Amino acid sequence: MALRIRLARGGAKKRPFYRIVVADSRSPRDGRFIEKIGTYNPMVPRDHPDRIRLDEDRAKHWLSNGATPSDRVARFLGHANIIEMPAIPQQTKKSQPKAKAVERMKEAEEAKKAAAEAAAAEAAAPTEAAPVEETPSEAAPSEAAPSEATPAEEASA
Repeated sequence: MALRIRLARGGAKKRPFYRIVVADSRSPRDGRFIEKIGTYNPMVPRDHPDRIRLDEDRAKHWLSNGATPSDRVARFLGHANIIEMPAIPQQTKKSQPKAKAVERMKEAEEAKKAAAEAAAAEAAAPTEAAPVEETPSEAAPSEAAPSEATPAEEASA
């Protein structure tokens, strides 16, 4: 009989609660089990003491009897220093994104790069002051403005 240490789901809809159980590998996930050795409540914060409750002595006993933990339970046991911390599995071909999703991600990265380059170019460009136009009061009198000519100048013109 192949033994597994795995999670059995309980709780309500959208409110999961798991028992950590030792079960025959052929029995259903939430079905018959040999012994309950702990609980896992993902609804509480990570640092809360009730998130993972584990009977370490019983876990060591079942591991010595040949039980193999599931991936998630192996991580729990690794954090409890019962077994060596398992390596996080790499993405398989099946779990990699499809071609269309990869294309969208590349487009988004290119857009980010272009925006960053434009912002860098704008910041690096010397700030050229726009020529200040003189207001009419500061400017020299123009031809359209009436001049105060003396009557002698008007006669000579």
